Amino acid sequence: MKLKLLSLAAILACGLSPLAHAAEGELVIGTEGAYPPFSMADANGNVTGFDADVGNAVCEKLQLKCRFVVQAFDGLIPALNAKRFDIIISGMSITDERQKQIDFSNSYAEFPNQFVAKKDSDLAAAKDFDTLKKDLSGLRVGVQSGTTHAAYVEKVMPDAQLMTYDTLDQMQIDLSSGRLDTSFADTSAQNDFLAKPEAADFQLVDVVIDSASDATLGKGLGIGIRKDEGDLKARINQALCDLGEDGTLKTASEKWFKLDISQKCK
Repeated sequence: MKLKLLSLAAILACGLSPLAHAAEGELVIGTEGAYPPFSMADANGNVTGFDADVGNAVCEKLQLKCRFVVQAFDGLIPALNAKRFDIIISGMSITDERQKQIDFSNSYAEFPNQFVAKKDSDLAAAKDFDTLKKDLSGLRVGVQSGTTHAAYVEKVMPDAQLMTYDTLDQMQIDLSSGRLDTSFADTSAQNDFLAKPEAADFQLVDVVIDSASDATLGKGLGIGIRKDEGDLKARINQALCDLGEDGTLKTASEKWFKLDISQKCK
């Protein structure tokens, strides 16, 4: 870690912009590393997951070497603007609020969102949105801080008791131990939790909430780019279009989610 910090300091001291990484054959990607199956980092800092596959494929198209930097999700945008890395690929939805701070590529994927609840609860039996919203009143709802899910619950379910967590793992521990009544996340993350032994008494609530249902949930997943990097944005958009057309995004999606959540250029 000290070597990485010294390296970064040396780069900044020389007055080089992060695009110098690209000029030198390297693209530095910020990602959370704790949101399976989008982004997972092991003890050695090796990153895998859907977004890692997307990042590596983009780098290959741009003929650049990828280097991933793990950063807490709610610190990704500040770190990008502080020039700690060149881009963000971390299951980040494109929202109006985030677009005030950074720019985004075209959307490369979109995923539905659901609640998880105890199998014998009233919430688990909800079959429509109005019933879901009514049953959530007063319940402790877990979300990851800084996410569209947190913004959505705060806006649309104001009678729920919002509980925020730095990581998905922390939220799932509290859910399985009874310190939460439910959690809200994208369906893939919820299915990852349900596959664990400690989730045997939980299930998905049938009501599926699509991103298009409210502006807080964004306009699909995009690659975060600083506002002054128009050339890099154009190159990344072209790479994503190529990856959508040649089936690379679809293959990565089906590998990690068992379904196709990829989006092609419109």
